[in-house]
Amino acid sequence: MTYSIPEKNSKLIDAGEFLVAEKYMKEDLAKGLSFGLKKRIEFELERLARWKINYPYSIEHAYELLKNQVENLSKEDFLILISRGCIDHKIIENKIFIFDRFIPNLFWLCPDQKRRKKKTKEEREKTRRLLKERAFKVIASGEGFNSPIVYHVRMSIRIKTGSIPVGEKVRVWMPLPREDDINSDVKIVKAEPEILRISDREQRTVYFEDEMRERLEFSLEYKFTSRGFYRKIDENKVEPFDENSDVYKVFTEERPPHIVFTPYLIKLAEDITRDERNPYLKVKRIWSWITHNVRYTYAHDYALYDNISEYTARNRRGDCGMQALLFITLCRIVGIPARWQSGWYMNPIRPGMHDWAQFYIEPYGWLYADPSFGSIRHGEDWRNDFYLGNSEGFRLAANIEISVPFDPPKLFFRSDPVDNQRGEVEWERGNLYYNLWDYKFEIIRFC
Repeated sequence: MTYSIPEKNSKLIDAGEFLVAEKYMKEDLAKGLSFGLKKRIEFELERLARWKINYPYSIEHAYELLKNQVENLSKEDFLILISRGCIDHKIIENKIFIFDRFIPNLFWLCPDQKRRKKKTKEEREKTRRLLKERAFKVIASGEGFNSPIVYHVRMSIRIKTGSIPVGEKVRVWMPLPREDDINSDVKIVKAEPEILRISDREQRTVYFEDEMRERLEFSLEYKFTSRGFYRKIDENKVEPFDENSDVYKVFTEERPPHIVFTPYLIKLAEDITRDERNPYLKVKRIWSWITHNVRYTYAHDYALYDNISEYTARNRRGDCGMQALLFITLCRIVGIPARWQSGWYMNPIRPGMHDWAQFYIEPYGWLYADPSFGSIRHGEDWRNDFYLGNSEGFRLAANIEISVPFDPPKLFFRSDPVDNQRGEVEWERGNLYYNLWDYKFEIIRFC
């Protein structure tokens, strides 16, 4: 992504003229290009196919889907919602296509439409109550890591019949919790087929191989312990950084393409932290700006963004990982060490893939930051206070860095080149994108 495709091609893609752009890029590949530019164009061709998968619905199909969720929705209402920017859409070959998760985004982008929802999910309210109870238990348990929970989980990946020919070798990588401060005692209970490798790189994985059959499934069952974390910060005790330390050097660097100190982000960081010298108070200002200004929305696949942190800042919207990347980038710009962490939010009622961040403050060390959970838009004041510095412990942390090569390495472009939460699959002729396999993640027991 550090290479730019020819401007004529990028303009065609932005205009939704994919067929012409594809023709020109294939012509470019036939020329003598440098290795880096060649791979960049190949990746752009891959992205064209992914755009179409991420935006699968015609206007008519999307309208029929939304009618089931919204009271008294006319076709005219639906077109007005598109024009207002309430419904995520993209023009491809002069036709409007709608984002696959446009319905939840509608209610986040245009809150006035919430009153028209046909029903409220009771499960969501139970999840919120349990989360609050858990966070307050962690606070009451005192400072440091506390309130351990033992999880027993199972993750599986099933290759869809017909995705590749029977008999071909399938390669699979699944995320595994790290032995870290927040998670420990990771024990594999069962795996099928046999695990060939466990990698302890920054994105921890287990690796499988098997031959394609009419029905092929990979499964991983394991136990681990997760802990909450709480720390009271006295801003008057915060110390300056040792700029020669490894923590400072490594975690205040750029990491293209998504942690980049662009002119826009540098100016934003300067405006947010202007005249502040205390490192912790700088973090608090960045936190406040994000949690007050960036609206949570589902994102299309991360592979389709050129620079996630800049996109999130300019559009003031993004999912958990996008908000975490913006937080990390702004912190690093102003000299605050910050890093990535991700995996799953392990609420036993409703687990889900999740990303968050950490930041480093002397003499307190690494603290947690979860801007999407701490957003003021949740309408719960405790969240904004708690999620700057602390964690409730409903966490499975498999990753502590973005865009890390797997071990063994993947031979083709990843479905998610940034994160790894549901796993990756490929065969000898290419990557298997998400539409060619299903995954399931379940909490079997917790105590």
